[in-house]
Amino acid sequence: AGRNLLRAWYEYEGTAIELISCHADYGRLADFLVSLTPLLAAIPANRDVVMDFYVWQSDFFTSRDEAADLLAEQLNRAPLPRRIRRAVFVVSGLEAPAPLGDVEIYTFRQSENGFQEERVYRGLHPMMGKRLQVWRLSNFAIERLPSVEDVYLFKGVAHDNPSDQRLFAFAEVRNMTVVARRSEASVHLPQLEWMLHETLAAMRRYQAALPVHQRLHWNRVLLYVWPVFELDPARLQRIIAKLAAIAEGQGIEKVVANVHVLDPETGRLRDVILDISNPAGGGVVTRFRTPSDQPIRTLSDYDKKVVQLRRRGMVYPYDLIRMLTPEKEGTHADYPAGEFVEYDLAASQALVPVSRPAGQNQANIVVGVLRNFTAEHPEGMARVALLGDPSKAMGALAEPECRRIIAGLDLAEQLGVPLEWYALSAGALISMSSGTENMDWIARVLRRIIAFTQAGGEINVVVTGINVGAQPYWNAEATMLMHTRGILIMTPQSAMVLTGKQALEYSGGVAAEDNEGIGGYERVMGPNGQAQYFAADVGEACRLLLRYYEHAYRAPGERFPRPALSNDPLERDVRLFPHGGEFEVVGDIFSSEKNPGRKKPFDIRKVMRATIDQDHPPLERWLGMRDAEIAVVWEAHLGGQPVCLLGFESRPLPRLGIAPADGPATWTGGTLFPQSSKKIARALNAASNNRPLVVLANLSGFDGSPESLRNWQLEYGAEIGRAVVNFQGPIVFCVISRYHGGAFVVFSNALNDNMEVVALEGSYASVIGGAPAAAVVFARDVDKRTRADRRLTELEQRSALAQGAEKVKLRNQWQEVYQSVYSEKLGEVAEEFDTIHSIERAQRVGSVNTIIPAARLRPYLIEAVRRGMQRSQAG
Repeated sequence: AGRNLLRAWYEYEGTAIELISCHADYGRLADFLVSLTPLLAAIPANRDVVMDFYVWQSDFFTSRDEAADLLAEQLNRAPLPRRIRRAVFVVSGLEAPAPLGDVEIYTFRQSENGFQEERVYRGLHPMMGKRLQVWRLSNFAIERLPSVEDVYLFKGVAHDNPSDQRLFAFAEVRNMTVVARRSEASVHLPQLEWMLHETLAAMRRYQAALPVHQRLHWNRVLLYVWPVFELDPARLQRIIAKLAAIAEGQGIEKVVANVHVLDPETGRLRDVILDISNPAGGGVVTRFRTPSDQPIRTLSDYDKKVVQLRRRGMVYPYDLIRMLTPEKEGTHADYPAGEFVEYDLAASQALVPVSRPAGQNQANIVVGVLRNFTAEHPEGMARVALLGDPSKAMGALAEPECRRIIAGLDLAEQLGVPLEWYALSAGALISMSSGTENMDWIARVLRRIIAFTQAGGEINVVVTGINVGAQPYWNAEATMLMHTRGILIMTPQSAMVLTGKQALEYSGGVAAEDNEGIGGYERVMGPNGQAQYFAADVGEACRLLLRYYEHAYRAPGERFPRPALSNDPLERDVRLFPHGGEFEVVGDIFSSEKNPGRKKPFDIRKVMRATIDQDHPPLERWLGMRDAEIAVVWEAHLGGQPVCLLGFESRPLPRLGIAPADGPATWTGGTLFPQSSKKIARALNAASNNRPLVVLANLSGFDGSPESLRNWQLEYGAEIGRAVVNFQGPIVFCVISRYHGGAFVVFSNALNDNMEVVALEGSYASVIGGAPAAAVVFARDVDKRTRADRRLTELEQRSALAQGAEKVKLRNQWQEVYQSVYSEKLGEVAEEFDTIHSIERAQRVGSVNTIIPAARLRPYLIEAVRRGMQRSQAG
């Protein structure tokens, strides 16, 4: 009576629907429902009826559940003349604060048992809920949590598994305008990014109130995008990848966006799901799929293992595999498309392919063949993969695991491919039922690794977590010895220890504050060079390994890694490349005017960068190796061909830590010290029989201090010589500045028939530099020339005639003049020596094959590499 109503009708999914909406005081709600009887009776029978009530209650309800019960009771008492499709109450006047302040939304459906609340939509209007697909949470008991406007955050508890608790955040994106600034790196989707920030912020606020070990994982963000989705998937991948950091630590399983795209065949809009995930935390994967009409499923046994390991900061091996093998079609990821075929032992103890669901492995290790499809390897870059399983006894090792590892090495040898090891293990299995036999099986693996690597096999190790006891020894045999060619990558969360911290302290040994302090990268394995690369996390480690394969992967039956397409001109002049500092460009280093005698220090990495292909970033090996900073080892491309590139720092470098009294205070530029010698020898062995070696030399020889000799300088220097002699493949050695001393011997072209020595015009090559030769070898000649100088002979004549104080004065003057003249004569003899022992003389006697102008450095090296490869392939 006298109350305003809103009536409207619309069609939904082919059904005509009449809407009645009004405001009502809760105290008069019963009377109002009765007053609707004539109106409801007059609505045509072919229309469904929905009702929206905005209810005010001046006296607070004691609880939200009580409000729901009372509203249901009011509906069920009302003499409604027809069936109601649904009734929505937006109630204001609640005692406890709700996600929408003091407002709550209830949805009721009518059934044979009367009106009952549809709990899945509590807190939001059902039409909004359907658009956001909140109905997909029907497998969960949900609770609305506080969030900002337009964001709907729910906590879900699975009906069939109360331990499956997650967060679900829903939001709408109403604008997909792209904002681009100066570069592709500055492209943004402001509305999408804003809503994603808000959903994650709501989750973060809830998670922050929970103890760390109770925080929820496998959470999901669900977005409904209104505008037509027209963004290029590759561009979207770059935008989303930039946003990935804000989701870290929130336990996000995936972000799911319902988008509308134009069907190119029909020209009509159709709904698709944009699925954004980050498997194993290693990189964003985006893919498009058809919408699902099924509720979100509760955690499977597989999902439970993933969640349990994530809570412990570990990666489930099958999750890692999923990260490494994105689908070929409709997927954009940080990794090339791939596939994994799992293998297991047959009765013959040989590995055979198996077809089974992920996570059904019986041993504590997963074995299979991994392939990634790249531009250079469209047929698939195959490797045998071993993955330690932390969900099973922390990857402890006994006969089942060792048999599979040995069989994996056999398979890699048969296929002629590298073995890729994602290492995580607590060491030998310790139990009441097995003992020393486990150690024997570990020794059998050790023996097989030694045989495999000595036969030229390659093992690449990614340390994904804790490695105890046997596993670090295996890692060492696989990647740390002089003959090995594989790499070892570590992350901040990984460690290689012989004995864990607790056991070490219990036995009275010396430990550190944690396992990373005992055998982590930063303090131990990086500085000592046993870990060759460092990555921020497992995902980056995997990307780094794939980058390494771009330089070093050799397909079965092929002699060299396949060349890559490069748009960098072969004839490019390296002299124009910027240098900085005293030299404006690299060409200034080779200028007789700006660098007379080639004696000024320069940045070797700038010269190396100027030489290689600009469209293929280099990969530096042993970057963190302490006391080896003078030597620089790069994996690079030259004219599209993968090469190992060596350089030597020309500048003196500061020493880290306390320098012994019998050693140098700084690392002298161009001088090989023990650890840099070891680094160079290992690089040579790793590249042998795989890829060409290019050396940009500025060497004055080996350091001969007591400290260096005490630290195996002779041994490591000899290892360089042996590595050059044994090197299989082309070596191109280029003298770019000065080249003297014992380094001449270990890099002589007399050591290897497939070695080409080239020098830049104006460089120097001799047994010893002119200055040290004059000071040591020709010291008598310098002294003779000095004494014969007219300035000294005149002083001697005057002194012979002088008496008393005048004679003493003249003798003192003679000493001063002698030092000055001696310095001049020393320079003269040094210059004469350098003039005689010029680079041209080295060419005449055969020590140098060719002398080229600096402008020809890059094209000549490319040609020399190709010539050497042809010689190698010709036999």
